Amino acid sequence: MRFAAIKKALKIKDSLLCCEKGATALEYAFIIALIFLAIMAAIGQVANETISMWDKIAAAHNQI
Repeated sequence: MRFAAIKKALKIKDSLLCCEKGATALEYAFIIALIFLAIMAAIGQVANETISMWDKIAAAHNQI
């Protein structure tokens, strides 16, 4: 009886160590987070360029 419980516990441990569903989900979450950060950095850069463009247009308009 005691060995059966130990054998069952070892079987559960082995199944948990072999299960990769959680690891795969975590990897996908990291990939999505990196993509999100790259998009946010790109949007920030585009926003800065757009603000600079409109500032130049406003300055040129004020000189007229």
